[in-house]
Amino acid sequence: MRYEHSIVNLNSYEIAEGIDRKLLQRSDVSVYVRVFVVEAYEEGLMYVGGKFERKLGPGVYYFWKNEQPIAVQKADLRQQLMEISGQEILTKDKAALRINFYAQYRVADIVKAIVETKDIAKQLYIQFQLAVREYVGTFTLDELLANKESVAPAILKDVAEKAAAMGAAVTDCGIRDVILPGDVKDIMNQVLVAEKKAQANVITRREETASTRSLLNTAKLMEDNEMLFKLKEMEYVEKIAEKINNISVSGGGQLVEQLRQIFAVK
Repeated sequence: MRYEHSIVNLNSYEIAEGIDRKLLQRSDVSVYVRVFVVEAYEEGLMYVGGKFERKLGPGVYYFWKNEQPIAVQKADLRQQLMEISGQEILTKDKAALRINFYAQYRVADIVKAIVETKDIAKQLYIQFQLAVREYVGTFTLDELLANKESVAPAILKDVAEKAAAMGAAVTDCGIRDVILPGDVKDIMNQVLVAEKKAQANVITRREETASTRSLLNTAKLMEDNEMLFKLKEMEYVEKIAEKINNISVSGGGQLVEQLRQIFAVK
């Protein structure tokens, strides 16, 4: 068996590329090594002696263990979901309501997000909260309910630039729910019922007008056409006959004569 010997300088934390990383995992060597793992969905910042040194991509990093302190701070680069729930807001016409809002974002610049910004999630939350309050306050209640879809693009545009300055990219946002107070909800339900009743009355009147116009046209045709009048009589007799099970005849000759007069065209 052939052995090789190398002399390394532990005063430097960097491990030379020529040293086999499998050797560093041995129990008798690992006590002299510091290991940091950056996952595939992460990015890391390396600090040496409390000073920012460089960014670290996904991978496993080995450094000699010496008196120089080394720390690695990592950030998740995946898309994050933020819930802004139960925001009590006054509309332009002083209607109190609660809004549930959501936003999606991801870390775009890890240096800005970690080194230059403290608690980026909390700061983004406040930015969205203020933007929602400011924008919703410019609408009356009816305007807000009618233009609810316009809220998200306006807020996204307002917050996107501020988020970029903090190292984040906002990808989507929107109103999840608008919760009205009980008394306002009752009033709106009454208005809705009244509107539906008015629409139903309009439809009923329209149908009645159409029916009356149809009857008038039929009457004019029957007035000018004796045969059409007799056909209409026969139609009504047929409808009456459908509901009669038995017919008792007395004075048959007179009855037959009456039927003949009904169905005969003069």
